[in-house]
Amino acid sequence: MQRIVVLGSLNIDLVLPVDRLPRPGETLTGGDLALFEGGKGANQACAVGRLGGTATMIGQVGADPFATRLVDALRAAGVDSSGIGASGRPTGSACISVLPDGENTIVISPGANATLSPEIALERLRAAAPYSFLLAQLETPMATVVAAFAEAKRSGATTILDPAPVQPLPADLIPNIDFITPNQSEAGALLGGAWEIRDFDVARAAADALLRAGYRGVVLKLGQLGCYVATGGSRAAVPAFEVAAVDTTAAGDTFNGAFAVSLAEGAGIEEAALFANAAAAISVTRPGAQNSVPARAEVEALLAARRKVACSR
Repeated sequence: MQRIVVLGSLNIDLVLPVDRLPRPGETLTGGDLALFEGGKGANQACAVGRLGGTATMIGQVGADPFATRLVDALRAAGVDSSGIGASGRPTGSACISVLPDGENTIVISPGANATLSPEIALERLRAAAPYSFLLAQLETPMATVVAAFAEAKRSGATTILDPAPVQPLPADLIPNIDFITPNQSEAGALLGGAWEIRDFDVARAAADALLRAGYRGVVLKLGQLGCYVATGGSRAAVPAFEVAAVDTTAAGDTFNGAFAVSLAEGAGIEEAALFANAAAAISVTRPGAQNSVPARAEVEALLAARRKVACSR
């Protein structure tokens, strides 16, 4: 298995079920508060490890009990934690409100994640060599992501960027991205905000626009639709799996980790996207972030069930 380095955030997630979101100045009563291991980077590293990949996590935590919990959870998932350092700032956190249909809103406090400087990241990235994939998000400083992607491309690695939380990307980062994996709203923001991507036809147009903007490969995560993948020479709509959603937290992170694992095993882009769709579909049937990431056997079973249905038609 080729090594996948995940550079990104580690957060403790405070999850509160709510019937609806409060209006300004309003107080609502929610359900019971639950704490989960999270952070987009840690979620994706957990997915890589749990799905059978070889993962190294690069990030920062604080000197507090949450830090120990987060690092231990990654180790339990089979992730190499040697790239995780300690900061004087508190461990990152996320306050997540989950609506009855499983959709969520999230407010993050970067904390220690903001201390992952380019110098620290490059030192740990070089220590993780040899590696074949670098997976990152935008919950750590942008300058760090830019430096890491330039280093990864110099070493010949494949780079995957999850542009979340969405923000303008520096011009010197875009040429070093092999695959960008936005969801509908993130893709719209990257294209100037005038897009509503609600079907595969619009997804194709949006993917084409991103390719024209200089991205080499585009994987649009479309929620209940599935995903749409595009490179300079191929286009494919990859349908979702029908499941009853409980909580969509970390579904996109599960997708990214699964996509990287499948590519690392030698799958083509469309096959990797289907594997990622299956993993994400299972994750939304469970509450929380990392605890919702499925095991490899569960994903294989869901894929086998789809193949069986297809063969019976």
